[in-house]
Amino acid sequence: MPIDEGEPLPPAHDRVTSMAPTIDELYRAERPRLLRFLDRRAPHDRAEEIVQQVFTRLVARAQTDAIAIHSPGAYLREAAHNLLRDHARTAARNHRSHHVSIDDVEIGSGDPVAALEARDHLARIEQAVLRLKPLTRQIFLACRLDGYSYAEIAKQTGLSVRGVEKQMSRAIKQLGRHLSDHG
Repeated sequence: MPIDEGEPLPPAHDRVTSMAPTIDELYRAERPRLLRFLDRRAPHDRAEEIVQQVFTRLVARAQTDAIAIHSPGAYLREAAHNLLRDHARTAARNHRSHHVSIDDVEIGSGDPVAALEARDHLARIEQAVLRLKPLTRQIFLACRLDGYSYAEIAKQTGLSVRGVEKQMSRAIKQLGRHLSDHG
């Protein structure tokens, strides 16, 4: 009902009535859409897990921040997209895409000479890496084996990025020299 200019305001005029859906209603409405969204972008076995993570983050954020989300569907899709990006970065760092199950590895022809040469070459590489100074070895293995960036290694070791670059250059030079001398 309209209120005339001179009339007093109703008692609850300053309270905002929430028309926002509850988390339960939002989950029921948006879960199928999120699953369809993720079916095109994520491995099928991970889609349900990502939906759960998105809603877990939403609930945690709702408990700490008193914010209103004007477009919950878009917000949830963006959160799912960010989670996919995070998972891809982690997988790249851990080289999961390079993982091959031992059951999928084809057994070689059984050439004993090739096996001995490969074993000898691996022993030379291991010996060369062990001859590096401890800090240089740590930096080299973190970069080449674990896939960390120079910036991440710098943060872990307390060196500058330039210092990490120098250590990597030193490691590569020493390894190349050792392998060419003993190869």
